[in-house]
Amino acid sequence: MAYDNDNIFAKILRGEIPNTTVYEDEAVLAFNDIAPKTPVHVLVIPKRPYIDMDDFSANGSPEEIGHFFIKVGEIARSLGLHDGGYRVVTNNGENAGQIVPHFHVHIMGGQRIKEGSMARGM
Repeated sequence: MAYDNDNIFAKILRGEIPNTTVYEDEAVLAFNDIAPKTPVHVLVIPKRPYIDMDDFSANGSPEEIGHFFIKVGEIARSLGLHDGGYRVVTNNGENAGQIVPHFHVHIMGGQRIKEGSMARGM
């Protein structure tokens, strides 16, 4: 599958769709989810065009992958989630519930999250 340059996250990265930015650097953008499932629900995306986790892990450089996941942890800590706990989720492909074909992770917290909840529709 080829990367879709018209997906919503690509449009956000180009500035065509506004977002509430939580963190940004040269390689990563994090922003609040427009339909949060928990009190804190932030999406973190690489700025390069990766379709899903499989694409990112296969084609991203070790430095890019490391930087991305270091930033996920830093963002969660900056949101104050480290004390009470939080969930990091990525859905890989349609059967897993991935809606937007641009690799992203969800950082969710701010409340107790029941086991098995929120697995689809993210």
